[in-house]
Amino acid sequence: MRGYEEFEQISEEELWDRYSKTKDQKIRNYFIEKYAPLVKYVAGRVAMNVPNNVDFNDLVSYGVLGLIDAIDKFDPKREIKFKTYAVTRIRGSIFDQLRAIDWLPRSVRQKAKEIERAISELEGKLGRSPSDEEIADFMGLSLQDFHNLLLRVSGNSLVSMDDSWFLNDGSDNAPLSIEETLESPDTYNPDIAAEKEEIKKIIAKTLMELPEREKQVLILYYYEGLTLKEIGAILNVTESRVSQLHTKAIMILRAKLEKIKNSFLK
Repeated sequence: MRGYEEFEQISEEELWDRYSKTKDQKIRNYFIEKYAPLVKYVAGRVAMNVPNNVDFNDLVSYGVLGLIDAIDKFDPKREIKFKTYAVTRIRGSIFDQLRAIDWLPRSVRQKAKEIERAISELEGKLGRSPSDEEIADFMGLSLQDFHNLLLRVSGNSLVSMDDSWFLNDGSDNAPLSIEETLESPDTYNPDIAAEKEEIKKIIAKTLMELPEREKQVLILYYYEGLTLKEIGAILNVTESRVSQLHTKAIMILRAKLEKIKNSFLK
């Protein structure tokens, strides 16, 4: 990159080590420019799940704040790639800003909660994740109306970094955000660290309990980084159907995790 030739001759590991010690603003600017395309990539994926009235350039601006935060807080001593860490921070920044401007209509949020309640009640009765037909019947909707509703509330399936679990630290219930499960604490507490690991295992186990197709969508979208269109081609379904499956999968996860979280707090 122009103006940063001196840094391009140094390994990234050494450059991160230098920045962590000096907080050199020129190195910081180098990292911002180098990883700027990552912001556009994440913003593009988020844009697929938000209404058209949300400007893409605004999403990029929100993401840049997350990138800067990631650069300032990244610990090169941890065994995690910066790109992996930055994506989490960028997504979190975008989601947090969207929530702050209350971009989703209240009526849509209410409908999303109704679907989550239906899923939770049906899971309790059936002992498994309900099918689309079962949820639609429970809500008094036709299957087509239920699928249309999933598309309407798809934006609500964005998971904010503020979504939190709770840890019992021996004195009170201390909040644990998704972000904190990825971030190295300033002081090491073996009890809390163990509970964080347990929460990660619970989330992974819950993911594996999803219906096969919903599970495939989440894995292809979040772990393989494919677009909804690419996933549709793999599963031989339309892009809108992938969006429906994605929304339903997130709502099933939320219902399951909320139930588990509530059991933690009893």
